[in-house]
Amino acid sequence: MKRRSSKYKPLLFTTTLRNPERLKWFLGVLKNYDGQLLTNELAEGVAGELIRIGLYKPIKLTDAVKERFKTKELLTDKEVVEILSGNPQNHKEAGFNKGWPSRFDTWFKIAKELGFVFYRMGEKIRFSEIGLKLVDNKHPEFEQQAFLNAFVKYQSNNPFRRVLNENVPLILLLEVIKKLNANKDFNDAGISKLELPLIIFWKDNDAEKLYLRIQQLRRDFGYSPSWEVVSEICRGEIMQGKDIVRDDKSIMVDYPDEFIRKMRLTGLISLRGGGRFVDINKNEQAKVDYVLSTYSKYEKYDTEEKYFAYISAVDENLVSVVAKPITAEERDRYLKKWVGVYSWETIKVEMLNLADKHLTKDEILKYLSNPVRLEFLTALAVKSKFPDVKVIPNYPVDDEGIPTSTAGGVGNTGDIECYENVSGILIEVTMSEGSTQTKMEIWPIARHLQEFGKKTKNSMCYFVAPSIFTDSIRQIEYVKEKDNLFISPKTIGEFLEHLDNNATLYSLDLN
Repeated sequence: MKRRSSKYKPLLFTTTLRNPERLKWFLGVLKNYDGQLLTNELAEGVAGELIRIGLYKPIKLTDAVKERFKTKELLTDKEVVEILSGNPQNHKEAGFNKGWPSRFDTWFKIAKELGFVFYRMGEKIRFSEIGLKLVDNKHPEFEQQAFLNAFVKYQSNNPFRRVLNENVPLILLLEVIKKLNANKDFNDAGISKLELPLIIFWKDNDAEKLYLRIQQLRRDFGYSPSWEVVSEICRGEIMQGKDIVRDDKSIMVDYPDEFIRKMRLTGLISLRGGGRFVDINKNEQAKVDYVLSTYSKYEKYDTEEKYFAYISAVDENLVSVVAKPITAEERDRYLKKWVGVYSWETIKVEMLNLADKHLTKDEILKYLSNPVRLEFLTALAVKSKFPDVKVIPNYPVDDEGIPTSTAGGVGNTGDIECYENVSGILIEVTMSEGSTQTKMEIWPIARHLQEFGKKTKNSMCYFVAPSIFTDSIRQIEYVKEKDNLFISPKTIGEFLEHLDNNATLYSLDLN
C-alpha cells in the first residue's frame, strides 16, 4: 500500500483518550501485558479487559451487563466474549486487523507518541521508565512529571505522524507568551484563547514571526477578534487554502480547548481572566526557564525507535527544579478568592455533575481533569460552608490558585487537611469506583490518617467518591476495629448534604 504523503496540518491530539486519568487507567491495564508479544489476538484480549472493568463501554449491551456496570462489578469471561462479538468495530489502522485490534491502536497510539509505551505488531510491548512512573498509583505526583517530560520534547512532525509542521508546540507557546508579556503595550496576561489557533496551525518554530503576527492582530482587532478573522488567518495566510474544510467552531473552540488541556498537564501554564487567557505559571518560572534553555533547540529523528528513545528518556532536572513554595496562608487566600467566584450553589451543581459524569460548561473547571476538579471543588465546598475552618489542600497550584494536578501523597499527607478548633479532619477524594477504589484507596488513606493524627488532638477522615464500593466499606470497618481510625465514607451527594445540614465539619458518625 502506498504511504500517504505528508501535509501541513493543525496540531490535533487524539480525542479518544482526552482525559489524562483515562489514559492512565488504560495504560494501567496494558501494563499487565508489558513484555508480551503483540498479536491481533492479544490486542483484542486487552480490549476485553478494558470492557471487563468498565473502562470502555460499547454501545450494544444487555440490561444485565448495564446493571453490572452500574454496580461496578467485574464482568465474566462469557459476558466479555459476547460483548466483543456483539460489537464488531468497523475500524482499520495500518498494521492491525480490522476491528478490535485496530481499536487497540487508536486507544494507545497517543501513549506511544508521548513516550510511555512502545508497541508494534509482532514485537514485544515495552513500557518506558516514564510510562511506568505514570501508572504508579502509589505516587500520583508522577503523573504531572510524566506529561511534562513528554510535552517539553513532543515534536509536531515526529515519525509517528505524517505532517510537515516542524515545532515543539509547548516550547513555541512558552516563547510566544514570553515575548507578548515583555511588550509593555499589552496586559501581561499571556495569550488570548482566541489567538491560540495561530499556534495550533503554525508551520515552524519561528516564535518571533508568530509573536509579530499576534501583535498585528491585536493592533487591528484588540483582544477579541471575530471567529471569522482568526479562522481566515489560519486557512488563508498560514495554510494558504491547502487544508481540508474545517468549521469555525472546531478552529476557535474545540482545538484550543484540547490544546489547553494537554498543556495544563505540564503544570507550566496558568489560566487568567476567567479562562480567556493562557499564561506562564509564575510559580514554575524556574522550571520554565530551564525548559526554554534546554529544549528550544532540538534534534529531529527519522525513525520511530530513535524518537521514542528521545521522548521517553527521563530528564531528572525537570523534577529537581523546585517550584515556588506555597504557604498554608497563601493557600487559604486562594480558597477565599475562589469561594468569592463560585457560589455554594454553583459548587454543589459542579460536584454533582462529577458524581453523575456530566460535563461542565465552566470556562475554568472544564480544563481540570475530573480528579483534580473534585479536589478543588471539595476544598471550596468546605471553605464556603465553614469559613472559619482552616482548610489546607495539598494539591499543587498555579499562580492563580487553580490546581495543576491532584495531591501527590508525598510524605504520607492526604488530599485536604482541615482544622476546626482542636479537631483535625482529613478529606480524601477519588473518582475511582468499584474494585479499583478498594484496591488503590483505603490502605493509603489509613496511612495518611495515622500520620495526620499526630498533628491534632482529635482526628477523623471523610472518604468522598461518586459511589462507595461495598468492599471499600468492609475495609474501612476493618481499619476502625484494628487501628481505631475513623474514616467516614460518603458519596459526593452525601458529603454535600453533611456540609449543608451540620453546624460542624467534624463528626464521628460513620453511617
